[in-house]
Amino acid sequence: MNSVLGHFTGAPIPGARVAPAVFLFAAVATLSACGGGQAGRPDQVPGAAEPAPAPTAADPVKRGEYLVTTSGCHDCHTPMKLGPNGPEPDMTQMLQGHPATLVMPEPPKLAAPWMWAGAATNTAFAGPWGVSYAINLTPDEETGIGLWAEQVFVNAIKTGKHMGVGRAIMPPMPWPAYSRMTDDDVKAIFAYLKTVPARKNKVPEAVVAPPPAAAAPASPAAQ
Repeated sequence: MNSVLGHFTGAPIPGARVAPAVFLFAAVATLSACGGGQAGRPDQVPGAAEPAPAPTAADPVKRGEYLVTTSGCHDCHTPMKLGPNGPEPDMTQMLQGHPATLVMPEPPKLAAPWMWAGAATNTAFAGPWGVSYAINLTPDEETGIGLWAEQVFVNAIKTGKHMGVGRAIMPPMPWPAYSRMTDDDVKAIFAYLKTVPARKNKVPEAVVAPPPAAAAPASPAAQ
């Protein structure tokens, strides 16, 4: 018994006599403190419903909808509006990209350490790369991805190039992270995007900034 007390206090207590009931009470109290939450699960609130499992590849469209919703696609490709709790996606313009009617002025001149600026809609961005716009992801054949083949979409996500072969996909599109998705997940996203309402919205072309000037060679004296 003394050795048990010594474990908690740092040293044995000679001659100590503690009733077994005291240890039983302490054990119950300790387990109760560590077992908060629902049935000893501190990550759950008592009475809360179990979260629905993520859709599987057996239903690509449902899987794609889940991935689009949880991967932040609406954050840029659905224009933001000001809601009662702050900015929120305007689902009446779901996934249509930067509104064609919103003509952006020249981007502001920023002083370090500021580096980039974004539109209130969160669909247009300016930085050292130039000016980029969130594209129309709806299946409209003229202004969206309606004529894209599945493999074109996969190649774009995997290579970081527009349509898989064009210019580099510009920031802030997090394609390096998305490129680590499985091909099946990227195809599921494409399958879902083909089912959303088509919206005719011609997004402006990106403005690619010229590459930075090469540094002048050092003078012989400086070498």
